[in-house]
Amino acid sequence: MSTPHVNGSIWRRKPIAEMDDESEKSGLFKSLGLWQLTAIGVGGIIGVGIFTLAGVVAHGDAAHPAVGPGVLISFLVAGLASAAAALSYAEFAGMIPRAGSAYTYGYVALGEIVGWFIGWDLLLEYIAIVAVVGIGISGYLDAFLSGFGIQLPSAITTTADDGGVINLPAIVICLLVTWILSRGTKAFGRFELAVVAVKIVLILFIAGLGMFFINTHNYTPFLPNGFLPVMGGAATVFFAVFGYDAMSTAAEEATDGKKHMPKAIIMSLVIAMILYVAATLVLTGMQNYKDIDPKAGFASAFSSVGLPVIASIISVFAVLSILTVMLTFLLGVSRVWFSMSRDGLLPKWFSKVDHRGVPQRVTWIAGLGSAFLAGIFPIRLVSDLTNIGILAAFVVVCIAVIVFRKTKPDEPRTFRLPWMPVVPIFGIVASLALIASLQWETWLRFVVWLIIGLIVYFTYGRKHSVMNPDSPRHQDVAEPPSR
Repeated sequence: MSTPHVNGSIWRRKPIAEMDDESEKSGLFKSLGLWQLTAIGVGGIIGVGIFTLAGVVAHGDAAHPAVGPGVLISFLVAGLASAAAALSYAEFAGMIPRAGSAYTYGYVALGEIVGWFIGWDLLLEYIAIVAVVGIGISGYLDAFLSGFGIQLPSAITTTADDGGVINLPAIVICLLVTWILSRGTKAFGRFELAVVAVKIVLILFIAGLGMFFINTHNYTPFLPNGFLPVMGGAATVFFAVFGYDAMSTAAEEATDGKKHMPKAIIMSLVIAMILYVAATLVLTGMQNYKDIDPKAGFASAFSSVGLPVIASIISVFAVLSILTVMLTFLLGVSRVWFSMSRDGLLPKWFSKVDHRGVPQRVTWIAGLGSAFLAGIFPIRLVSDLTNIGILAAFVVVCIAVIVFRKTKPDEPRTFRLPWMPVVPIFGIVASLALIASLQWETWLRFVVWLIIGLIVYFTYGRKHSVMNPDSPRHQDVAEPPSR
């Protein structure tokens, strides 16, 4: 161990030199190439944002004014904020291709307490994202079955806030995705690549066909309630533009993480934003924003122009394509959890891997947690909860990349983000602006979760950290985890 960093301070930092050795002994299999990583990133970004949240934000609800066709601007604002953070992630990923993503970057650059808070934050946020997507898939499944005259009882397809009891399809979907991920990273990577290819073709098909049914009158008024709701909408759809964050947690399972991770992060975001712009223009052009079905936007848009068969086809493929988002973020939460456990901040029991190189325990715990949220809570509540946490993580990563350029200027970097420090400062300001646009209830839930995390850290994590020389885990860090 590097003694200057091993002390009782909550600001102790993890040396990069020690991480390469840990990665070799992690038990995770290196099986993901550049295109599989890019597919995981695209799979995490594109999905519920296009097929569900675009309609939710455009239409509005009781607590959020309609954004209308201006949802396009919401996506662009979110995309710009995300791009600044993406470049910061890319620089770190090229230096530290390690499971943990923002948690690891914060730990290395800013200290253990910062890494802890971001890791603890991501545990909840990623689980909530899987739940949001499960709810979105449930909506499209319901729309698909309705096209064949099959109407599932609302008591088992909607939560209490929407007049039902429980969202059973969303629960089943969350558990199905958990089972798929539990089969191993190599199999998951192949599945993700194939389904993402289908997803891109589907979106191009939707945009290409839908443009023939655009009524330009639907674009007026473009901002029915002014610009302010656009920022609130951007805070909500921000959920849809940061899948590369979860993808970066798979860095230890990449065949060449230092070379491929930065490229995969940037490529996935560029591909996603092009498709988002095309899709939102078509959605709000085909159908007036007031008539869009928030549960299944494109299905309702094609039904409105007399193409119910196309609507049914979209519903089927939307379900399939949105599954990749769930897989990406479930992968993310399991790897962050694994990394925190390996570092001693959570019990060692969580960092056990099986013969496939999969941390089964945390995978299933996270899957069950997402199933619970998806079955009980409405989509907008869970979506806003996810966004405040990810935005906070983006602020930390943007700060960390500035600090690390100053403290470790000679550290080898396979990618250096341009226009330092303008780009990360823009990312910080934009992320804080989006956080300020969220409802106060979202702030309250976030603060409560962080307070719980503070208690866990000071009662367990600080004492058992591998950076603490008095911790038993300090002696175990050189040993590979048991399977």
